[in-house]
Amino acid sequence: MSEYTIIYFPVRGRCAAMRMLLADQGQVWKEEVIGMDQWSDGVLKKTCLFGQLPKFKDGDFVLFQSNAILRYLARKHDLYGKGDKEGAQIDMANAGVEDLRIKYAILIYKDYDTGKEDFIKTLPSALKPFEDLLAKNNGGKDFLVGSKISFADYNLVDLLSNFEVLSPGCLKATPLLKAYVNRVLSRPKLKAYLESDAHKKLPINGNGKQ
Repeated sequence: MSEYTIIYFPVRGRCAAMRMLLADQGQVWKEEVIGMDQWSDGVLKKTCLFGQLPKFKDGDFVLFQSNAILRYLARKHDLYGKGDKEGAQIDMANAGVEDLRIKYAILIYKDYDTGKEDFIKTLPSALKPFEDLLAKNNGGKDFLVGSKISFADYNLVDLLSNFEVLSPGCLKATPLLKAYVNRVLSRPKLKAYLESDAHKKLPINGNGKQ
């Protein structure tokens, strides 16, 4: 079995989706938790390719950038669709998730007090592309692409779970997405992880806003 290590701050943040993927796939991993004092001294930061975390290890192999890590794990655990076309569609969906995640991060870390209301108002239109993707795939009964879960599903479900904390009930306008999130979160291994202290005791974001 692979020796995975996630090196990150004591938050869910950019590592929540990869932890969900690993847990759901029955994988074991280690966590190296980095406090702000350790990060601020600059020693670790200098070793990070782009000067940021997360850092991920598979034995001696090291990766940076959360989406690159997700893709690497997807290739290793057959979570990248069937064939090139499904793989491309999964990449497309994940790029859409990343666009939305960046907007969420800007809200949380820069515009929370002044921008929360407007952000919530835009959620139905922001989520419509994902609702449409689901609708085109077996009437929303499967995943974003194909009949098997992919890394993009973990990424999207994590983000949508954050939105439900930000604005409870926000998925009512997208019933296929709401059912999809519930379906993914009910997967036994993933559910067990999400109910564990390893997940629940971590804040969603680093500044306490959610």
